[in-house]
Amino acid sequence: MDSISLKLMTRELYHEMFKEWKTDAIIFSDNAVFEEFSYDKARVDRDFDSKQEKTRVVLAVMLDDKPIGELELKHIKEETKECSLSIHMINDNYKGKGYGTEAEKLGIKYAFEELKLEKVTADILHKNTRSQRVVEKIGFKCVSEDAEERHYEINREDYIRIYKKC
Repeated sequence: MDSISLKLMTRELYHEMFKEWKTDAIIFSDNAVFEEFSYDKARVDRDFDSKQEKTRVVLAVMLDDKPIGELELKHIKEETKECSLSIHMINDNYKGKGYGTEAEKLGIKYAFEELKLEKVTADILHKNTRSQRVVEKIGFKCVSEDAEERHYEINREDYIRIYKKC
């Protein structure tokens, strides 16, 4: 497999990523609000600026030197030492090849080892079975569900047990 890494998102990487972006209808609970993405520099700048907050880390999913997606550790709560993970690949050319799985493994490593968090959660729409399979494969457990989503989590103890085997 090609080399997947995570890199702190910059404005330049964000623009490069969105120039090839194709919105995936599977991430919308209501398909009535789905619309095709059309690159607009000002819109991308506004979106990038809106994500610059203390409770969020935005990382570029890099395939060698090319951004192919974004991984976010968001809703970071210092008091409970937890966050929520989300990932979006730029288009179908990068799905189904293991890139997202590798990026999510690196994302939870970042959350536990760099941010020193105790729990990472992920909320996934019922219809997004591909994402459900990925998080289950990398160690998340489904802890609940509601009408729209399944709620997953992995804690530090499980991360160590799965990824830090001697």
